[in-house]
Amino acid sequence: MKATRSIGVLSLAVVLAILSRMTAPANAAPVQNPILWADVPDPDVIRVGNAYYMVSTTMHFNPGVPVMKSTDLVSWEIVNYVYDTLENTDRQNLSNAQNEYGQGSWASSLRQRNGVFYVVFVSLTSGKTYIYRTTNIETGPWTRSTLNTLFHDPSLLFDDDGRVYLIYGSDDIRIVELTADVTAVKAGGLNQIIIPDAGLIAGAGGLPAEGAHAYKIEGRYSVFLISWPAGGRRTELVYRATSIAGRYEGRVALSNSGIAQGGVVDTPDGRWYAMLFRDRASVGRIPYLVPTTWSDGWPVLGNPLDTGISAALASRFVASDEFEGRSKPGLMWQWNHNPDNARWSLTARPGFLRLTNGSISTSVLNARNTLTQRTFGPESSATVAVETAGMKDGDYAGLAAFQFFYGLVGVKVVGTTKSIVMMRGSSNNPNQASNPVEVASVPVSQARVYFRVATDFRNQTDKASFFYSLDGNQWTAIGTTLQMVYTLPHFTGYRFGLFSYATRSTGGVVDFDYFRIAPDPSGGELLTNGNMESAATGWAVFGTGTLSSSTSMAHSGTRSLSIAGRTAAWNGIGQDVTSKLTSGRSYATTVWVRAQSGAPSARATLAVTANGSTSFIQLAPATAVSSTGWTLLSGTATVSWSGTLSNATLYVETASGTDSFFIDDASFR
Repeated sequence: MKATRSIGVLSLAVVLAILSRMTAPANAAPVQNPILWADVPDPDVIRVGNAYYMVSTTMHFNPGVPVMKSTDLVSWEIVNYVYDTLENTDRQNLSNAQNEYGQGSWASSLRQRNGVFYVVFVSLTSGKTYIYRTTNIETGPWTRSTLNTLFHDPSLLFDDDGRVYLIYGSDDIRIVELTADVTAVKAGGLNQIIIPDAGLIAGAGGLPAEGAHAYKIEGRYSVFLISWPAGGRRTELVYRATSIAGRYEGRVALSNSGIAQGGVVDTPDGRWYAMLFRDRASVGRIPYLVPTTWSDGWPVLGNPLDTGISAALASRFVASDEFEGRSKPGLMWQWNHNPDNARWSLTARPGFLRLTNGSISTSVLNARNTLTQRTFGPESSATVAVETAGMKDGDYAGLAAFQFFYGLVGVKVVGTTKSIVMMRGSSNNPNQASNPVEVASVPVSQARVYFRVATDFRNQTDKASFFYSLDGNQWTAIGTTLQMVYTLPHFTGYRFGLFSYATRSTGGVVDFDYFRIAPDPSGGELLTNGNMESAATGWAVFGTGTLSSSTSMAHSGTRSLSIAGRTAAWNGIGQDVTSKLTSGRSYATTVWVRAQSGAPSARATLAVTANGSTSFIQLAPATAVSSTGWTLLSGTATVSWSGTLSNATLYVETASGTDSFFIDDASFR
């Protein structure tokens, strides 16, 4: 029997509540906001039958206007984009020292009528309004109409009499009538201000009312807006009228933590929700789902922290990628500006993303073909393997924390000499140029190298750290921690960016073997019988004790597992996961625990044995559990080891004492 032990922590990082919700359907639990801790600004949601669809602002990333789908309003998956290329000029192409950072497509409106889906948005780059339509929102194709006027933050509204309107504007909210086929402004149609000085009901000054979301609900016209009064915070407003042209009366719908801007959607069983967003510093503008009721025809928005929904989050807005089996990037990817399609390939070397430098750049900010995915909170990391044999003198390639004030880790080539470098922008002031500054450099002779960027958004810490490895197992920090800053010139949250650019001559090549994120919001269960419904199958006693399957107690379903007769705190219920681990990857665990008596402090631990030496990684910190209800333990760690892994066991123990307890609905991903 083992009486004492030493605790070894291998790249441990404890994360917060969002990880506890990334569980299988059997582990459904109350979902708290944010539902997506990632940059999904200006959301607009509709329901069609039992499915919900959401669109969002794109800015300078392409393909543009992501279409996301959900069946429960909290787990979302990207299923399509509205366009591949909006326009084809130097600004969209990041060419000839021009760009469209912070501009591009904004504030899309999504509606459906008679089986046709419509998406309307503006481009601040072109100064136009675009209307796309399709009969299949998940596969397209899309047909486009263009209005040569920029209707700021437009909301499409189909009236019961067949007439079609855009409600839009800033400060003064206006209406313009469209043709019945939704392709042009209707000559002689309604065109007027309907809500003058709309933001004044929240307070004067600051950001005027904008961001219209318009509906006709039970005979009333409702227009949701955002305002940001001087000295205040983002505030959700609502106006209503019985006639489309007014007279509108308004009130503040929500003033809480800056959660605002969006609209409402109903469920098949008659419940209502508002889908809004909150500015969350460098990770971006993140969606909040707020329960909503109606009173005397007014929407009443509830607690913006709790969605009121019990579900198992398994969103797929980001994903790892082995770059296999496709000829184009998956839906989780977007290019920075329009890509140069002749200079990237997933087929030139199957199983790799190949980037070929086709132009001269001065930094990652003007490098073409940077492929991006969102960072996400509360913590996230991305790891890449890069083969650099084809790089040329003056080339840079690697992995970036991408925004105006960027940081990156990669390979630099000078002559025939290669170095691993950590670099960042020279200034976080958007009024100054953000030129590349080399912070650290390490000589490297091998062609295959590995890079990692880790982000921490907890409590708006907003730190990015940079690492490299020569074997994919042992990791070394390089350079300095980047204090990430959300800047308006880009107007987006930070992204993970795969980049390659030339500073002297074109033609250099790099191959990315894989891109792996942690934790993985899409799940991937690694436990056997995690819901305990197959008695004790897959589970065993770690240390000493009596393991049994209980039908008298369950968090969900009909069974849980019980352990009694423990002789030491570290004795517990465990499962062998040796064959399921990959060194250098992060794993998240959740497990529900209930004391049989007393109030022990339970925790989830991963015991990793390699080369005869065992390290104990605490995945979920010690938490007091009760005999009167179930307590959720949750956490994550990046697991690394050297040599041969001989055993790894995930188990639940206590910090002290030998109290008996139950466990149920465990997940390890």
